[in-house]
This record gives sequence, C-alpha cells and structure tokens, in this order.
Amino acid sequence: MGSDARFDESIHAPTRLRLCALLRPVDYAEFSTITATLAVSEANLSKTVKNLVDLGYVATSKETSPDRPDSRRRTNVSLTGTGRLAFDRHLAALQDLADSSRVDAIPTAPPPVP
Repeated sequence: MGSDARFDESIHAPTRLRLCALLRPVDYAEFSTITATLAVSEANLSKTVKNLVDLGYVATSKETSPDRPDSRRRTNVSLTGTGRLAFDRHLAALQDLADSSRVDAIPTAPPPVP
C-alpha cells in the first residue's frame, strides 16, 4: 500500500462510501438532494450522517430556505478536512488493492500437456 493509503472501515459501508464520494467534489450538498441522488430514505441518510458526524468526517449546517414561505430550514452536509483526508486515503487503499489483484500480476500455470 502507498504511504497515504489507509483502508477505513468507517467509510467502507456502501451508503457511507457513496455519501463521501458525492460530497468529495463539492463544498456541500442539501440533505434532500442527497437522499434523491443516493436513493436512500431520510431515516437511513440521517443515521449515516450522524455516524459520520460523530467520527468528525462530515458536518451539517442549517439555513432558511429562500424557496419556502414558512420558517422550515434546509440541512446541508459537507465533508470536513478530516473526512476528505480519510476518504482520499481509503480510495488510495482500494486502488492499491485493485492494482495488486490485476490478472496479469498473477502467475499462470503452464498449459496442460496433451
């Protein structure tokens, strides 16, 4: 594995991994956009976000919505610096794993003699 590569069990779960991948290239995403993009329930996403907040990997913020006449607020989710680093290291570990398992890297047995 590369020196920056580090497999992270906390990120590897499918919804967590997909959430981190969605957030990686943006400053933040709105909660409702994330649920629609990942096709997960609000409850599932809420639990996932809470777990990643507890780890320090994501942060949430609330703001009033200019699109709504009432006082409801929307929730934005973003990767923290720690989360970004953990995700990048996890991807590097996965890439190292993929590189080491390439078929051309595995010696093959000679063909059977007829």
